[in-house]
Amino acid sequence: MLGYFYIWRKLCIYLWFLCSTANDSASSNSSSLKPKVINIGAFFTLNSVIGQAAKPAIQAAIDDVNTNPNILNGNQLKLIVRDTNCSGFFGTIEALQLMESHIVVAIGPQSSGIAHVISHVVNELHVPLLSFGATDPTLSSMQYPYFLRTTHSDYFQMYAIADIVEYYGWREVIAIFVDDDYGRSGISVLGDSLVKKRAKVSYKAAFSPGDSESKITDLLVEVNLMESRVYVVHVNPDTGVNIFSVAKSLNMMADGYVWIVTDWLPSYLDSMGPVDSNTMNLLQGVLTLRHYTPDTDLKKSFMSKWKGSAGSAGFNSYALYAYDSVWLAAHALEIFLNEGGNISFSYDPNLHDTNGSMLHLASLPVFNGGEQLRQTLLRMNFTGLSGQIEFNPDKHLVHPAYDILNVVGTGTRRIGYWSNYSHLSIVPPEKLYSKPPNTSTGSQHLYSVIWPGDTTTTPRGWVFPNNGQPLRIAVPNRVGYKEFASKDKSPQGVRGFCIDVFEAAISLLPYAVPHTYMLFGDGKRNPSYDDIVYKVSQNVYDAAVGDITIVTNRTKIVDFTQPYMESGLVVVVPVKEAKSNPWAFLKPFTREMWFVTAAFFLFVGAVVWILEHRINHEFRGPPRQQLITICWFSFSTMFFSHRENTMSTLGRLVLIIWLFVVLIINSSYTASLTSILTVQQLTSGIQGIDSLISGTEPIGIQDGSFALNYLVDELNIAQSRIVKLKNPEAYLRALELGPKKGGVAAIVDELPYIELFLSTTNCLYKIVGPEFTKSGWGFALQRDSPLAVDMSTAILQLSENGDLQKIHNKWLTHSECSSQVNQVEENKLSLNSFWGLFLICGIACVLALTIFFYKVFAQYRRFNPEDEESEVEAIEPSRSSRRSIRSTSFKQIIDFVDKKEAEIKEMLKRKNSKENKQQNNQSFSDGQTSSPS
Repeated sequence: MLGYFYIWRKLCIYLWFLCSTANDSASSNSSSLKPKVINIGAFFTLNSVIGQAAKPAIQAAIDDVNTNPNILNGNQLKLIVRDTNCSGFFGTIEALQLMESHIVVAIGPQSSGIAHVISHVVNELHVPLLSFGATDPTLSSMQYPYFLRTTHSDYFQMYAIADIVEYYGWREVIAIFVDDDYGRSGISVLGDSLVKKRAKVSYKAAFSPGDSESKITDLLVEVNLMESRVYVVHVNPDTGVNIFSVAKSLNMMADGYVWIVTDWLPSYLDSMGPVDSNTMNLLQGVLTLRHYTPDTDLKKSFMSKWKGSAGSAGFNSYALYAYDSVWLAAHALEIFLNEGGNISFSYDPNLHDTNGSMLHLASLPVFNGGEQLRQTLLRMNFTGLSGQIEFNPDKHLVHPAYDILNVVGTGTRRIGYWSNYSHLSIVPPEKLYSKPPNTSTGSQHLYSVIWPGDTTTTPRGWVFPNNGQPLRIAVPNRVGYKEFASKDKSPQGVRGFCIDVFEAAISLLPYAVPHTYMLFGDGKRNPSYDDIVYKVSQNVYDAAVGDITIVTNRTKIVDFTQPYMESGLVVVVPVKEAKSNPWAFLKPFTREMWFVTAAFFLFVGAVVWILEHRINHEFRGPPRQQLITICWFSFSTMFFSHRENTMSTLGRLVLIIWLFVVLIINSSYTASLTSILTVQQLTSGIQGIDSLISGTEPIGIQDGSFALNYLVDELNIAQSRIVKLKNPEAYLRALELGPKKGGVAAIVDELPYIELFLSTTNCLYKIVGPEFTKSGWGFALQRDSPLAVDMSTAILQLSENGDLQKIHNKWLTHSECSSQVNQVEENKLSLNSFWGLFLICGIACVLALTIFFYKVFAQYRRFNPEDEESEVEAIEPSRSSRRSIRSTSFKQIIDFVDKKEAEIKEMLKRKNSKENKQQNNQSFSDGQTSSPS
């Protein structure tokens, strides 16, 4: 009650003050001031960690400005300070009172909640608000144009924490924060930044600023029962240390825990000066961030003055930003006045009191030059104590950066830096600004850290939930194929291939994983594997171990490890041995291959005959004999038993190439025929999954398998055709009966089951066609379980060192039997395998014929009997005579080609001799005619 009375009394005093101010105000709506004194307001909580540093810093800045003759042209700054008293209500009242003092710039507040309210006020009164402590990322300059943040937003700090989380490989964090605008907005940005790093805030633990120690204890006990051991603490500096006091009592500052604290902790430690050892003992191993400010001469000079006046007590980084805020206002005011700006105020007619209100809002002045001064502030660029003071287009200070500190012993040690330019680095940010930005994973570096528990080993960042209770692992209680997983009387309770793989992977982890197996199913029929996976997603079980296939609908609700067994759906059918065929010798080649081979035998024989006919008597004789010679020579080359010799160079060239082709064809034929006659041939009416889709026979599947949904939903097979079978014995009975006697035509199941089934059937059943799905078996874990990554790594290690194969051989050895039906048609040799050889041979034949006919044509042009010429000239030109000439000419060509090469050469020799004799006689007769008579 006393608290409410105090608030009411304060409000009444404020209202009386407004009334008295209104009575004394001028009757005019505007006033113009050109004073020697310029009022600047400041409002924050004086008795706070940030306020104790900000107040002397602001006063020091005012003194420095007023004693500097080079700024403000002799005008003096007058500081008006109001105490917000850590209260949103009183802070708002104090801010409104401050606005009545005709201030041109307001500095503060440190509270993000008050900043939200006052930002609406300064927007209406056109007074720029320079905040050195309100770091709430939602305080946007777009919504609040007169709000200018002269420190760095928590937006950048949360991205720095996300980079640290990614650097150490953690995937989940728990956020502990104060439940106000400052805390909620910061953690919201943290969640967004972690999502981009493929991590997340797994739990948000909020508490009120005034909560007692018992409530904080309950909160930490709750988060200590969760999986994540990485805690991000984002609270106020005045109450934050209480959290670590409670955490210490709960043994949460021991080995395995990670504490990342925002910049409130360095502010607290720096402002305390020498911190007592008890407080430091609470914070050992903590990682924290502090605003980075370059060690310039200006900063060192200021620090020296501070220590000389008040020692190191009370100082923190917010003092630098508060000091720079005053100088930012001074520089902007100087430019504002030099550019002709006037410090004048008016009263907004919209701010009037109605219905007898006693608030007297009309007394709040509007700064007429506020917009011009705001624009001047945004374009300022100078070097202050905290570094470069310049606003980017988003109205944030340029070059946000943080020191990353590790609390060790009696102080802190810097392990690196974070900047928005290069992210994590061990090099000061200002040295990197001149280089191209590099934010790749390989360029991120930090020095070693001493973690809670005084260890240098990076904590893995998580434990099993329920504070180390054994994992609840579901195991399918199978009816058939118990080699994979089944109930057992041993203390473990289960056995099988999948269990041994899981145990071997668990043993490779660098930490203990307590677990207990829980059978799922009644043992009378195979359980639904979709139900097992769903139970894991609903936290009924922590994991599922067994022959669980990784399929799309399951990966949407749980995480799977790396597959430890390859799998895929196949079709199994009964088969019988193929009967012998009297025409088996034709099977090595396809029909097209036989036709093309026979055609080339005849073609090559004809080519060789043409090339040899004129010079080789073995290729001459009556037409019937020559035809027989062509056929005999062609097919005798198949066995390299041709008796005719080739004499022409072109003929020998063609024959050599053809014999090479024949050699390849003979070898391939022999090998294929041997395979067909010696390998057992098995036949089945069903050739694969396509045959099943187009047919109507019943299909058997394993009870509980995902094959049912796949066949019905993906392949559109009628569900009435599907028959569920419990075990291998049911498989055998269904296949023996067949579709006509109430059985099935084929079984569709995963390859590991089928291989085990076939090993016990004496090769009476076979796989037809290829696998028509590709998948694998894995262990199912709850979503985002960190165990999934470590287990996947362990499974890969088992595969690489051969242990996975040893476990496979132990449980799944089976008799050797070809599991695939031999497809004779697929083994036939086709034209595709030999068209290159035929092409080479054909090109050689065409080239040889071209050269041959060119030579013959050249000889024929030289051969032209005179008697035939005279006979042709004597015949009267007519249509019939032309036909006779063409017939005679073609007959002459054929006769010419048919003559022996020796005869042609003899005829050409006689013709040349005769032509020479005629030329001599002509020369002699010409000589006699020209002599004198």
